[in-house]
Amino acid sequence: MADPRGFMKVRERQTQPRRPVPVRIMDWKEVYEAQEKGVLKAQAGRCMDCGIPFCHQGCPLGNLIPEWNDLMFRDKGREAIERLHATNNFPEFTGRLCPAPCESSCVLGINQPPVTIKQVEVSIADQAFGEGWVEPHPPERLTDRTIAVVGSGPAGLAAAQQLTRAGHTVAVYERDDRIGGLLRYGIPDFKMEKVHLERRLAQMEAEGTRFRTGVDVGKDISWGQLRRRYDAVVIATGATLPRDLPIPGRDLEGVHYAMDYLVQANRVVAGESVEDQIHAEGKHVVILGGGDTGADCLGTAHRQKAASVTTLAIGQQPPTERRPDQPWPTFPTLFDIASAHEEGGERRYLASTVEFVGNNGVLRGIKVAETEFVNGRRVPKAGTEREIPADLVFLSLGFTGAEPAGITEQVQAEFDDRGNVARDGYYMTNTPGVFSAGDAGRGQSLIVWAIAEGRACAAAVDQWLMGSTKLPAPVAPTDRSIAVL
Repeated sequence: MADPRGFMKVRERQTQPRRPVPVRIMDWKEVYEAQEKGVLKAQAGRCMDCGIPFCHQGCPLGNLIPEWNDLMFRDKGREAIERLHATNNFPEFTGRLCPAPCESSCVLGINQPPVTIKQVEVSIADQAFGEGWVEPHPPERLTDRTIAVVGSGPAGLAAAQQLTRAGHTVAVYERDDRIGGLLRYGIPDFKMEKVHLERRLAQMEAEGTRFRTGVDVGKDISWGQLRRRYDAVVIATGATLPRDLPIPGRDLEGVHYAMDYLVQANRVVAGESVEDQIHAEGKHVVILGGGDTGADCLGTAHRQKAASVTTLAIGQQPPTERRPDQPWPTFPTLFDIASAHEEGGERRYLASTVEFVGNNGVLRGIKVAETEFVNGRRVPKAGTEREIPADLVFLSLGFTGAEPAGITEQVQAEFDDRGNVARDGYYMTNTPGVFSAGDAGRGQSLIVWAIAEGRACAAAVDQWLMGSTKLPAPVAPTDRSIAVL
């Protein structure tokens, strides 16, 4: 390392500054400000010469973290982005959206705050785009093989870019009017402005990847037609079926799935007109579920000038320190304060929703009770019910699997008992030539896993088509260890 004593000289972890709350809730721009270069270099210099970089095992992509930390410290940004791109197609996405399991595995984190790996990563990517270092890498020669990738989220885009660079002709199908999947319409701009997506898509188009928007595969064109038209098909549609809460009052006006709310808000921010938009202005908002999607709803409601926002979670509040059963270098469940939580709102734990309450078919509140544990199950505690005012309720309870979309009927690809598209050890479904990657085959997961699976699936497709492959395969589909096909 450039400074083997850096972690001893700079013991303080200094994260990326956020814009003041009163300022940022007035717009939809990213909440983070650029970190001063000297501070960034000092933070990168805290990366230890630890011998065994456990941050590698924490990252499904196997990012070469100590190498690009060192290059950032030595002000070699161009070399740093090359090392970053060697394992990660989209560091500008992961540097903004990934919860950074690599930092939980940082050796320095045993007895000090870990290195700000995520911040260094996004800074390298942003500098590279700003300096014009991110260029198209079209293949030197083309094969005669064609591949359809269905779904343009991080898994689909990663698979498409890898396969395009291998020389195949790749078409990405997206049912929405624009490419990006949840990166486009699920992630609010205050977490990632869409300019980062647009410039990466421009690179992919220049490399030769073709995009087909407004095509709902399974309806506008059948999966069977795709399979006959292309040499291989990759299902990367995500796990988009939301988990419902079938309790009394569920059909009241004002109870919505979180993603319905976020998609509409993102479309309006992009300049579109949305008829009968779900809007929080002047309303009492309750969010059920304390994860990232719930935090996105929280930040969106703040910017829409909600009268109040309350987040309810059925479980206990996570601890602020590692529990004994989640030791280093595992990824612990900790109490998280996202940028949206800094902006206001109330968070309540051990709150079980019993009933949605309304008048004349319109929501007016929700009845909640304390949560108690009976035979290992979380149930409402009798006698503790009370009503919370609510004009809008957003269900942010996770997802149950991939949408069927005619997959089984049209190409006989099977689903597993968790609602995911089943695949073998090489990402292939029971139908030859049809593959599954990302959340569609894995279930709801992190963006870094989606990209890792997209890369590994691309290697499997290339191997199946050509008999060999030079594409990297960072993860196996059936376990969470680093593997090579």
